[in-house]
Amino acid sequence: MNAKKRVLIVTDGTDSIEAMAKSITGALTGCKVEMRTGDSFVGTDLLESHMFFVGCEKPNPASFAYLSQMLAHINLAGRPCGVFSTNGNALKYLSGIVKDSDAALGEPLLAGDGDIKPAVLKKWLKGILD
Repeated sequence: MNAKKRVLIVTDGTDSIEAMAKSITGALTGCKVEMRTGDSFVGTDLLESHMFFVGCEKPNPASFAYLSQMLAHINLAGRPCGVFSTNGNALKYLSGIVKDSDAALGEPLLAGDGDIKPAVLKKWLKGILD
């Protein structure tokens, strides 16, 4: 039996980041995608996922306190991960919190207005999934 890969997307809940997350979800055909905001995230969400994505509009949102703490103390060596934002400083922040987990972090995705072109999204996801 082929089980669908489980994918977790954690966001700060802002409109632009939620729009980006929905675009990512739509492109991950054949996967079971679960979206959580930082406030509703629990550790088992991450542990059960084959890959994960994290997005926020501004660095260090209060809702990411638990996520950030967990990523600092968990080993996710080799697990595919992508970070995305509308803000370059937020991408630096996200890359930093993911780094401690040893996840296989792909290139960060920056979309200034929150709109991701399909070709850009496809290329970005390919870089994370390969």
